Amino acid sequence: AMTVKVINHMIDQVNEGKKIFFDIYPHQQKSADSSLKSTGLFYFRGRPGAPFAVICPGGGFSYVGSIHEGFPYALELSQQGYNAFVLQYRVGYEQTATRDLAAAVSFILENASMLEVSATGYSLWGSSAGARMVANIGSFGLQRFGGREYPGPSTVIMAYTGRAQYSWQDPPTFVVVSEDDWIVDVATVERRVDGLRSSGVEVEFHKFHRAGHGFGIGTGTDAAGWIDDAVGFWKKHITP
Repeated sequence: AMTVKVINHMIDQVNEGKKIFFDIYPHQQKSADSSLKSTGLFYFRGRPGAPFAVICPGGGFSYVGSIHEGFPYALELSQQGYNAFVLQYRVGYEQTATRDLAAAVSFILENASMLEVSATGYSLWGSSAGARMVANIGSFGLQRFGGREYPGPSTVIMAYTGRAQYSWQDPPTFVVVSEDDWIVDVATVERRVDGLRSSGVEVEFHKFHRAGHGFGIGTGTDAAGWIDDAVGFWKKHITP
């Protein structure tokens, strides 16, 4: 039902004459490098001038799971008035995918007035492999991954990933995982949460019991409603 709702929303946007896909790399660059062919941003509009979120779906760097944990998040956010972008990134390597994320954020910030989004207070959302990407930018900044010299995110929202690295400069971070996750080591997630808190980073951590791995927006599990909690956390940190 959610997939149909999302696709219908996208069709409606196109029928209204709204552009829903934006290239993050110049046309010449995409023509010269076939690996960039499908990269870009799907745009789910909220209120003009509202803050934006960039969403990185999971897929183990072998595919991009937008239908399951990209578009549904974006639709929820846009219905709450926020501008949301879902990143179609290159698969294969975490580093390359993170470079696409840095390019995407740089593109949005550079074109904020054309896209009608606020250039401050943005958030990065990622699930599984995508959560590794958003955490990379949160810990090390856009420039480390080839992005421009813009501020980092106001908030990072991470769903079900066991990434261990962090830094004292990480932004406020929202973390969700389920204790019955068969892919992620929940103890690794908890150690990172403790480490971030010890470094003075504000963290909100939710551990569910019966949601497994890849629970998306959590429908039909005890993770249902987590998106609203994440939005509440982001809201607190939008104003620098």
